[in-house]
Amino acid sequence: MLDDDADQAEEEKPLKQRKNGLYPGVSDELAESMKSGWADTELHGLEPIPQAAYTAARRAALSARFPGERLVIPAGNLKTRSNDTEYPFRASVEYAYLTGNLTEDGVLVLEPATNGHKATIYLLPRSDRENGEFWLSGQGELWVGRRHSLTEAEQLYGIPASDVRELTDALREATGPVRVVRGYDAGVEAALTDKVTAERDEELRVFLSEARLVKDEFEAGELQKAVDSTVRGFEDVVKVLDKAEATSERYIEGTFFLRARVEGNDVGYGSICAAGPHACTLHWVRNDGPVRSGDLLLLDAGVETHTLYTADVTRTLPINGTYSEIQKKIYDAVYEAQEAGIAAVQPGGKYRDFHDASQRVLARNLVEWGLVEGPVERVLELGLQRRWTLHGTGHMLGMDVHDCAAARTETYVDGTLEPGMCLTVEPGLYFQADDLTVPEEYRGIGVRIEDDILVTEDGNRNLSAGLPRRSDEVEAWMASLKG
Repeated sequence: MLDDDADQAEEEKPLKQRKNGLYPGVSDELAESMKSGWADTELHGLEPIPQAAYTAARRAALSARFPGERLVIPAGNLKTRSNDTEYPFRASVEYAYLTGNLTEDGVLVLEPATNGHKATIYLLPRSDRENGEFWLSGQGELWVGRRHSLTEAEQLYGIPASDVRELTDALREATGPVRVVRGYDAGVEAALTDKVTAERDEELRVFLSEARLVKDEFEAGELQKAVDSTVRGFEDVVKVLDKAEATSERYIEGTFFLRARVEGNDVGYGSICAAGPHACTLHWVRNDGPVRSGDLLLLDAGVETHTLYTADVTRTLPINGTYSEIQKKIYDAVYEAQEAGIAAVQPGGKYRDFHDASQRVLARNLVEWGLVEGPVERVLELGLQRRWTLHGTGHMLGMDVHDCAAARTETYVDGTLEPGMCLTVEPGLYFQADDLTVPEEYRGIGVRIEDDILVTEDGNRNLSAGLPRRSDEVEAWMASLKG
């Protein structure tokens, strides 16, 4: 990384200078030279982003829910990774959902108006060329790239835009009821500290979480894009399993990440590339273990699109291309449980139905294998199957991999499925390497199968059907890719 040497450009607004920069200062002549000789790069006639009509409808629904109140939704700020390097920025889901803008420091403000609200998006404008910010600041244009001008932003997002650096003063002077989405921008929250309450702000957060339970047409399309890229990422991994055997799980992680970065924004969450007994660790993201022929690979990964919608897919693959007898026995039981779960995803059904259906199949198999004493009803009532399955069978999916997490229990876990909802169905069985309650041949085998299911008017659609699930189909698919 290059060494940026910031100096004071204006006495009243100094730019931060690195302590050990190689340039001690800026001459008047250089400062003057940098002010001129630059072409006008303003962009004109920009088309609105594809989701602009959808974000406008979402803001209208938010406005109707909280009439007469000022609503403040921040994007968030850069977070330091170490010293003067930052983590890649990801806008808050609430802000991105309502605006489509993904840049740091942005804030959406809905101010009460005679008829609803007036929306304004507060953003950092183009970095200043008069005071030298564009080349002296570590966040200046020549260091991190060009930002859109406020005029350009208005064309793209369909919202009047203002300079975010003026926002905190305006918020301090604001009167009337205010709500803010907390946890993203400490400066915004400090400016509102005497105007908001935790209870009222939580109501805003809950509403925005529940608003995302049912996906609109644009969102369903983005989720399908995410899944399609994820399918290609899984194919990439199968093709290089020999290289992973020669190195480690990191090769699998890197291979999938390449697809995510080429076709999307990033991975939607830390990829789980768990080979052998690591598959029994539910969120194994260290990915530093060996990849051995004869073991299983549990790959749980998802591509995140440029609009921040993520897939979440899991396949458990035989590294050498063929399941052993015991691996197939366990895999087929999980497959049967997933089939039952997917069949239970129906509009008008209870959200819990797919979980209950899957767990019943898993419990029955555990009883039949003699690993737990029946009958099945007793096992389910006492939750005894959880020793080997532990987690719930799925969750809502969207801009967060565990989407809508702040929604009320009665509208989520205890709610009813509606067309447009998208959820995962992901049963699993995990026999820890040190579990002395099961026969030795079971130990160290972990299996999970996960697909992304969209509720439709007449049933459901498996967005990730492009990846085979049945054990014989998985083997044939792997053979075709390796061949």
